[in-house]
Amino acid sequence: MKSELIVDVTPATINTALTEDGRLVTLQSEARDANYAVGNLYLAKVKKVMPGLNAAFINVGHPKDAFLHYLDLGTHFNTYLQFTKQLRESRRVPNMAKLQLNPEIDKHGAINDVLEQGQELIVQIAKEPISTKGPRLTTEISFTGRYLVLTPFNDRISVSQKIKDSAEKKRLRSLIASIKPKNFGVIIRTSAENKKAAELHSELQVLLKSWEDAIAKAAYSTPPTLLYEEESRAVGEIRDIFSPDFEAIYVNDAQVYEQIHQYVSLIAPDRAGIVHLHAEDIPIFDKHGVTRQIKSSFGKTVSFKSGAYIIIESTEALHVIDVNSGNRSKASTDQESNALNVNLLAAEEIARQLRLRDLGGIIVIDFIDMAQAEHRQELYLRMKELMAKDRARHNILPLSKFGLMQITRQRVRPALELITAESCPSCAGKGVVQPSLLFTDRLKDKINYLITDLKADKFIIYVHPFVDAYLKKGFISLYRRWRFEFKRKFRILPDQSLAYLAYRVVDHQRNEIDLSEEKDTDQATTKNRHRSKRQTSNDD
Repeated sequence: MKSELIVDVTPATINTALTEDGRLVTLQSEARDANYAVGNLYLAKVKKVMPGLNAAFINVGHPKDAFLHYLDLGTHFNTYLQFTKQLRESRRVPNMAKLQLNPEIDKHGAINDVLEQGQELIVQIAKEPISTKGPRLTTEISFTGRYLVLTPFNDRISVSQKIKDSAEKKRLRSLIASIKPKNFGVIIRTSAENKKAAELHSELQVLLKSWEDAIAKAAYSTPPTLLYEEESRAVGEIRDIFSPDFEAIYVNDAQVYEQIHQYVSLIAPDRAGIVHLHAEDIPIFDKHGVTRQIKSSFGKTVSFKSGAYIIIESTEALHVIDVNSGNRSKASTDQESNALNVNLLAAEEIARQLRLRDLGGIIVIDFIDMAQAEHRQELYLRMKELMAKDRARHNILPLSKFGLMQITRQRVRPALELITAESCPSCAGKGVVQPSLLFTDRLKDKINYLITDLKADKFIIYVHPFVDAYLKKGFISLYRRWRFEFKRKFRILPDQSLAYLAYRVVDHQRNEIDLSEEKDTDQATTKNRHRSKRQTSNDD
């Protein structure tokens, strides 16, 4: 399978798309100034203890108070609490090697027995803010790397269950036991299998440095304070999914390219050449066919092979998916076989959609009814096989007697929702018809303003592909005439992500050019015209 990662960096967001054999399977969008990402570490303060919920609300600086449940305190909370008190009272970092490990916390205890209002804690984001809810927290701190996960306040070494070779498990346990510091636990990830001691030791030192820097900052800071920030989403995506099957990584921003190239060079020096900087003027998502797939995959109705389709409806508590056979052109004469074939195709698309939209919580799927028990079992096993590729924790139940399949899937981030509809180009979605103004005339005015007033040179205007085709139609096209008139100081290129009459402008360094000043000027000019007309009328 050919896997590629495409990273689209815009002034406001970083969008990462993972494709398998050219088919989009995951899409993540992160604001460049995003805070409260999973893995971030904060020095925070208890705002309110809620015995009825067996939880506490914590102030981490988010508009909504973060939520910390008793079960998220972790089994080693007593040792963690002892360390935190010493750190905040002495304003010096205690020696972890000399720390006395306390007994594990009672799993059935009460939150008001261990926390009080105003208490200072070091907390980690376990779930990002979703909808009206603030972040969910944990005090079971961990630092995740490519091969290892570092967990302070315990001496346990765990090995991924996906590593089946018992001899390899024993080797990794012995190796980590010989290099890890006292009172630090380590989880050995699947990707550590058959790795050399030098690689594992190097990453362990990086994780320890992250811990030491965060704790040193916590010693003198005032809550709420960010102590440690998780890597960018693009780097985090690579860290979790990178494998020898990875064919290429494409990035359209030089700074993010350097980050990713440096990370890949660190974890797999022989694979550093797969990272490529996209320097072409055509948008990177258009170049690799991602934009087209986004527009066809994020609607309420998603069609797939042979005319069948699924309908996806979401609520606050769950997601409902309805499977329909539609107008299948190759439908079998046997109704049972036809239902099985449609359901198996739908299962493949649903497994993709869960990853693509990052749907979490409870998912209920209404498959087409099947009478035979062996067909229902075949569908259940097929769904389990397809969902095995999903890195999010999930649980799948067999079909009920009503033909419903229930899935629970880990929800860490908000589900990705993209608006695939476009506003009416005539009225801009206002429900009224505007006077007939030629878009091409307006576009030429923009070009004239950019060249004459802003003195812009070698800039690019991105327009909808239909508009681009219209402007370049014929041998002596409008585009050719404009280029001749303005002495070839600009270019027009298509961008599939734009609405029909939308456009955007970038300079030769691909920085967005803001035309808001021109809008203000246009408004002022219009007002002056009206004022002149009124003055002329008064003079008459």
